[in-house]
Amino acid sequence: MLSYILRRVAATLPVMAIVALFVFSLLYIAPGDPAVVIAGDQASPEDVERIRQSLGLDRPFLIQFGSWVWRILHGDLGTSIFTNLPVSTMIGQRLGPTLSLMAITLLLTIVVAVPLGVVAAWKAGSLIDRAIMGFAVFGFSLPVFVVGYVLAYVFALELEWLPVQGYTPLTEGFWPWLQNLILPAIALGCVYIALVARITRASMLEVLQQDYIRTAKAKGMGQGGILFIHALKNAAVPIVTVIGIGIALLIGGAVVTESVFAIPGLGRLTIDAILRRDYPVIQGIVLLFSFVYVLVNLMIDVTYTLVDPRIRY
Repeated sequence: MLSYILRRVAATLPVMAIVALFVFSLLYIAPGDPAVVIAGDQASPEDVERIRQSLGLDRPFLIQFGSWVWRILHGDLGTSIFTNLPVSTMIGQRLGPTLSLMAITLLLTIVVAVPLGVVAAWKAGSLIDRAIMGFAVFGFSLPVFVVGYVLAYVFALELEWLPVQGYTPLTEGFWPWLQNLILPAIALGCVYIALVARITRASMLEVLQQDYIRTAKAKGMGQGGILFIHALKNAAVPIVTVIGIGIALLIGGAVVTESVFAIPGLGRLTIDAILRRDYPVIQGIVLLFSFVYVLVNLMIDVTYTLVDPRIRY
């Protein structure tokens, strides 16, 4: 098992190198000269040249990339052009709300989607199955911002059950912290729940047709034991895979959700940085998100060995 994990870790290193190269290239992929964009329309050629020198844009590409990677390896993500604060400091200030939102959404998804998929497979072809799959299609089709605005209007403005926007740190109390995250988590989780529920149903349907399931039924095992002990465990690999892939949905959806509910997280910081063309901040956030996604996929690969020991070899 250790050798398998080491191989997976080694396989992530080239991926991170390619990701770092792409993230750094954002400065050049973006339309226009970054120095001109930052300087503004009224800037003189001297001002533009001074900005180019401060950003290191006057040096060859490979030298710039090597210097950037060297700084990252030492924990330096650069300095914001507009706030003059270290990018790592700005990310650290916004990391808590985003992690809280993603954690609540992930927990909500697993608790709701997996049982829904199991029940849909158990009652395949019935009215319950059609209702669950109808919900899955409906949830997968709605944009996150539409769900967010509907939830905010109904539960925050009309019923006044929950706050309409903002974020309360966990240090100020569990319930105030959770109150601000319930609606954003539901809005962000709708697509994710629909995706996981559909994959769970498809995987469970395949497993429920296997011979060992019929043997368990013949031995008189209860329906709950068959579904959640025998079937779900053997159907877990596709489910775990889609949960890991769905992290990308959370990362992308967090940007929209935090804007709808005015949560001061990395999503809001990303939008502000893009609007201001604050390239060091954009590069730092994209690099962080990419690293998190690669790390999650590595964890998913390791989880495979727990649900299916054959994968270790």
